[in-house]
Amino acid sequence: MNAFKPKETLTEQVARHIENLIAFGQLRSGERIYESTMAKELNVSHGSIREGLLLLEKRHLVQNVPRKGAFVTPLDEHFVNSLYETLELYLTHTGQKLARQWQPEDMERLESLHEQMQSCYEKNDLMAFLEVGIEYTKASLVYADNYFIVSAIEDLWPSAKRCAFVAFRQGGKQVLEDNLAHMKQSIHIIRARDEQALADILHRYAIQQCQQVLSALDQ
Repeated sequence: MNAFKPKETLTEQVARHIENLIAFGQLRSGERIYESTMAKELNVSHGSIREGLLLLEKRHLVQNVPRKGAFVTPLDEHFVNSLYETLELYLTHTGQKLARQWQPEDMERLESLHEQMQSCYEKNDLMAFLEVGIEYTKASLVYADNYFIVSAIEDLWPSAKRCAFVAFRQGGKQVLEDNLAHMKQSIHIIRARDEQALADILHRYAIQQCQQVLSALDQ
């Protein structure tokens, strides 16, 4: 029997649309989001926009300020440093569990995603590259076995995608190649079940990604 999968709600569709506008730079850091304009653009009610913005506040992309409105969360040095420090902590914890417990199908999944990212790179499909990269990182969550960590990471993905796009847009192919190299190396380490080496590479990768984003913001 197939598992029941409810369709994405209108609120989720609205949130996803605005999320992509922010992640791919069409709504800029600190910019106000006007409910009436967005409702007219998407042909939905003000209530649907408001609910979508509340979801995006939980996902750290929007700040709802009483009596002033909704604003895109500023993308600044503090935000970027905080994001990558938190991601490193969570992903090291879940990644080490994956290295300890992986099954053959897990490695097949990781290698398949690596091939997909390589294909996206060759096609110069940046948006697909970002999406597959996040799917690769999510793969470690299969053994997380921690409600709070999984929930927290899910809320961080939109900001991770936003920051990655900033770095990729500025750094070009070199940033993509760095990501592919990291992925290939991490697969080798996971296969070897080397938890310390995985922690080390995640630390270096988090620092590298953080610096690439901050450098792009300085341009």
